[in-house]
Formats: sequence, C-alpha cells, structure tokens
Amino acid sequence: MKKIKIPSLTSILVLIASINAGYSQTEALTSSPYSLYGLGVINQTSIGKSNALGYTGIGLKTDSEINNLNPANYGLIPQNSFFYDIGVTGEVNSYSNRSYSEKKKNVNFSNIAFAFRITEGLGAGISMVPYSDVGYSLVGIQSNVEGSTETFESAVTGLGALSDLKLNIGYSLLDNLRFGLSASFLFGNIEETESFVISNSALSITETTNYSGARLGYGMQFDLNDKFTIGSTMQFPTSLKGSIDRSITKVIEGSTSVTVESDEPDTADNFDLPLEVGFGFSAKLYKSFMLSADYKKNYWDATNQTDLSGSYVDQDILGVGLEYIKNKSSFKYSDRINYRLGYNYDTGYLEVNKEKINGFNITTGIGLPVSRSSNSMINLSYSYGSKGIIENVLIKENYHLFTLNMSLEDLWFRQRKIN
Repeated sequence: MKKIKIPSLTSILVLIASINAGYSQTEALTSSPYSLYGLGVINQTSIGKSNALGYTGIGLKTDSEINNLNPANYGLIPQNSFFYDIGVTGEVNSYSNRSYSEKKKNVNFSNIAFAFRITEGLGAGISMVPYSDVGYSLVGIQSNVEGSTETFESAVTGLGALSDLKLNIGYSLLDNLRFGLSASFLFGNIEETESFVISNSALSITETTNYSGARLGYGMQFDLNDKFTIGSTMQFPTSLKGSIDRSITKVIEGSTSVTVESDEPDTADNFDLPLEVGFGFSAKLYKSFMLSADYKKNYWDATNQTDLSGSYVDQDILGVGLEYIKNKSSFKYSDRINYRLGYNYDTGYLEVNKEKINGFNITTGIGLPVSRSSNSMINLSYSYGSKGIIENVLIKENYHLFTLNMSLEDLWFRQRKIN
C-alpha cells in the first residue's frame, strides 16, 4: 500500500512564527554613524552559507539549499524538497575619531526565506531580508542663540529600516543552462527626531519618512562542465516613493507638554536605486574544495543624488570564498562538517568631503549537518569588518558580525510503502 507524506505541521508552524518575528522585530538594526546618510547602511548579509564565503554566490550552483543571490539557481530545486532558512545576526561595533571612541551591540532577526519546486526544472521562492538599516545618534551639540550669549543644546537621533520582500523564479532551459527572474517590494520607514533644550524648555521635531517601491531583477547560470559554473545577475534601477509624517512638541518649564504641530502626511523626495550588475563563478577543486568569486558594480553616479555633505558614487564589490568538505556522504559526522573562509572588499557608494567610505570584510564559518537523510544544515559565520577613516569629520568603524542560519529541508509528498 502506498501513502503520500503530507507537509510537516512543525515546519509550517516554524515558518509562520518566523515571519511574525520578522515583522515584529525592533527597528534598531544598526548603530553605524554612516546610517545617517540616505536610506542608511545597505545590508550585505545574505542567506545560508554565503555569509561565510565573502558574501559570494552569483555563480554558486547548489541543489541542497537556497541560493538567494541568483534567482536562476532556483531551477535546481529537487523534487519533493521544501527549503527554508531562518537567520539571526549579532553585531559588536566600535567607532573612533580624533577625540573619542565608543562601542555598541545589536542582536536582530536577519532573514526568512523558503523555496520549493513547481515542476520539472522550475522552482520558486520567497525571501525577506533587511535592505538597509538606520540607527544613529548625535547628542550634546552646543550652539549659540542668535543675537545673544545664551547657548542651547540639541540632539538628533535616527531609527528605522527598509525590508526587501522578494519573489524568485528559476527555470532550467537546458541541463547546464538556467535563467531566473526576481521581483522585489521594498518598504519601510526612517524616523528622525531633533530635540532642542534651552534652560528648562525643550522643543522636539519628529519626522517619519515612509518609502516603498518595486524592483525587477534577472539572473543566469551556465555550467561549463560538472566542475565549473559561471553566473550573472542584474537589478534594474527604480525609484522609491516617499512620504513624510511630521509632528512638533514643546515642553514648557520642564513639565507641560504641548503639541505645536501635527501635519497630515506630505510627499517627500523619491530615492533612486541604481542599476546593479554582477558576475561570478564557482569551481570544484580536487575532491573536497569549492571556490566561489563574485564581482558587482552599482551605478550610483547615474542617480545624481547628494545627501548632506555627501554624494553617491559608483560602487565596486569584490568577494571570494573557499569551502572545504572532507566527504559529504561519510557516515562519520566530522567528515561532513563544512568549513568556510572568505574575503570581501567594497569601494563604497558614499563620498564625504571627497573621501570614499570604503571597507572590507574577512569572513569564516562552519556548516553543521543536521542528519544524513536530508540537506538540513546549521550555518554559523563570523565576519570582521572595517569601513571609513579617521580624518576631519569622518569616523573609523570596526565591527564583529555573527550570523546563525537554520538552513533546513523538509521532504514533502514522499511516497513510502507500509506492509
């Protein structure tokens, strides 16, 4: 007698709970002072093992997990497999300039994703990851009251994030050629509060800017042979529409709070995202090594955007990663552990005082198999990164980033015989 195995109730509940966690997350995803500009710090972390491989994966061919960096790879999802990935990040930042240094910590949800096969050679998936993060604070700014010797103190804080909800579809046109399409919906808000204190009175101005928009993308992968794969991606330019909610509150003599102004939502300047192109390859070396490398170019110059004392400039990103697995099929658990190492260099997309805010990351990590009967993996990664320089008003930022990804596979509709 044959029976059909229905989807695991546990996996569905975990997925729903994770999506709810993503929507209820705190907005303080970063504490970088460079999140003051534009939409904040653009997120580099991805899904699964790519975080330990220098954030590479455009040319990475895999049928055992989600590769969110190239939609073409979704065409390799095997029959009866349902993949999902849940991620958490922890970050320790240190900032310094000529006169002070500071440390901050953040722990947050990083992603939720799932993928499945539709039919032979056709797969799809949905993911949600942070697109950009905002979390800055400028306090104790002393200024003079015009026309008098009296001074006042001001502070500016920013908080928020934009999320990228993406649908990916991949199709295997030939055994060695795959194409993919992606459609993103980006949404979120940035709240900036500016406070002024004079004697026992204070004035607080809060502006919440809401952004939303859609974006299309393309991907391709081609297997030159069974050991070497090349890939390419493209994210088309788009414009995010903005609106502002503004409120002004005044506190008189330290006790009475009066709402001076509370406006209806107003339009804000749109924010333009650039054309982004990427190329990558992966190669199997000997029996146990896999090399992955990516190059990305983001054409920010074409958006003609400026922000405060900064301007947006073309960005180049180069990443390389190496993975070692002694024997994926071994009965010995230690032989099936994945060891990873990577490097990523980013020329930066922001120029302040004629200095580009570039940076680099050194990444490492391991993949711990859950069982021999599935492709489920616990992916742990660590990254040490640095950006900026100590010069004039610029700040040097060093950070340690830890990621935990539960990259799991559930086997659906598998037939089995019962005597």
